[in-house]
Amino acid sequence: MTFIPPPDQEHHSPLLIKQLLIRSSLVSTKQEIISGSDTRLTYAEFNARIGRLANTLSSAGICEGKRVGVMDWDTHRYLECFFAIPMMGAVLHTINVRLSPKQILYTINHGQPDLIIVHQEFMPLIDEIQSGFERDITIIPIGDGVGYEDWVSGATANYDFPDFDENQPATLFYTTGTTGKPKGVSYSHRQLLLHTLGVVAGFGAYPGNSGFHRGDVYMPLTPLFHVHGWGFPYAATMLGLRQVYPGRYSPDLILKLIASEGVTFSHCVPTILSMVLDHPDCTQVDLSQWKVIIGGSALPRSLQDRAEAMGISLHAAYGMSETCPFLTVADLSSSDPEIRAQTGFPGPLVDLRVVTPDMRDVPHDAATTGEVVVRAPWLAQGYFGNLEASDALWSGGYLHTGDVGYIRENGSLQITDRLKDVIKTGGEWISSLELENIASTCIGIKEVAAIGRPDTKWGERPVLVAQLAEDSDPDLVRKNVLEEIQSHVDSGALSKWAVPDTIIFVNQLPKTSVGKLDKKAMRQDILSRLNTNT
Repeated sequence: MTFIPPPDQEHHSPLLIKQLLIRSSLVSTKQEIISGSDTRLTYAEFNARIGRLANTLSSAGICEGKRVGVMDWDTHRYLECFFAIPMMGAVLHTINVRLSPKQILYTINHGQPDLIIVHQEFMPLIDEIQSGFERDITIIPIGDGVGYEDWVSGATANYDFPDFDENQPATLFYTTGTTGKPKGVSYSHRQLLLHTLGVVAGFGAYPGNSGFHRGDVYMPLTPLFHVHGWGFPYAATMLGLRQVYPGRYSPDLILKLIASEGVTFSHCVPTILSMVLDHPDCTQVDLSQWKVIIGGSALPRSLQDRAEAMGISLHAAYGMSETCPFLTVADLSSSDPEIRAQTGFPGPLVDLRVVTPDMRDVPHDAATTGEVVVRAPWLAQGYFGNLEASDALWSGGYLHTGDVGYIRENGSLQITDRLKDVIKTGGEWISSLELENIASTCIGIKEVAAIGRPDTKWGERPVLVAQLAEDSDPDLVRKNVLEEIQSHVDSGALSKWAVPDTIIFVNQLPKTSVGKLDKKAMRQDILSRLNTNT
């Protein structure tokens, strides 16, 4: 077949973030974006504000290739930055405000932003670390009714966002892993656009009111600094959804917004949902239309039971900072709690394997485990300024997740543990997630984690670290947990080596900056206590 050359007038459309606004700016002009309890914008106003922000940044010297940091709560301002900054050809650096001051300083010096937009609540932190900046950085203080509106109001709304190479960097953020210094992860316009389409296809292809669709009212409960709010703000804006941004996470405000704005779709880590369910006003709000995606950590059965009792449709999904993050999602149309809690099916364009250390596929028998490795067109190509870690991430031509799991005959994935968290005792591999799931169902357990304690005879022995529910008897809870685990051993579901020698009760389990259980901190703290007592 003869190749037909394109006409001289043809426009080649690079995959750029500005294209996500094309449809909603035409057909959703009157749809609303709500921020906190007192800010309401139409999509028409939102688009105008994007232009004003771009013109304001341009006047401040920001242009293609420059980097702009943002330190803010989840607000309309942050959403405007999601678009205006990369659409200019600059790079959006989402700074994790929950890191320690030393870590924040590291990410700023490593990421080298030219300007940082800082909510007034974080200005004391900037004042504390600014003397450590390794380059001149323009600081723009903003806040609710302070600074930001005055800063952008004088600019025109008309800005001609240019075309450029779709592989140009659009965003930069830093992982919050529990080992070593934070690692920089950058995504291009092409990757973010393809990820957005993957999210819409992967979460939207379900019947009725399941999944994520144009009839939903969207409210993120994952910080926007964390992997672009899991990519859903881009997807929600492309679809022209009614969006609700709660600012700083406050369970009473979250519940009020769910009730007043009719929120139907959110995503979060287990800690945030537990915080909402614990609030005394929770029982006064109808949550039966609320669909929630749990990611970042395994979905505990106890949390699932509490959510179901409130009528919440709760499902698990899986991904990581290095995967933008969407990889898998549970069957969103299922009402079966077991299926809802599964790690789920790979999304569109996701090539997912479970392999041995020499990269051989394990059988899809729902039993044989290995490391989960993946390919997809939106995965991070490596770590910013860290070639050695990048090479390890992509060893063998697939991105290594560091997670252990198996694949069922129907192609569904189940994560069983992190490679570094699997407990090897008595020659047997014990899943910390499985122990946690069993213990979490016991009355009196509010939250629980399983870690391995070094043992000279058995290699490691499992230890449970738990937070008690209010007014619980620790001796009774300990007895119930051990009996429940032993019952799984007796039924053949668990190895005899899985019964923990020790259960330690703490006031609160340590978390990372994005709400995940920080098992490194637990090992350092709990194991040092155990060693001191032995």
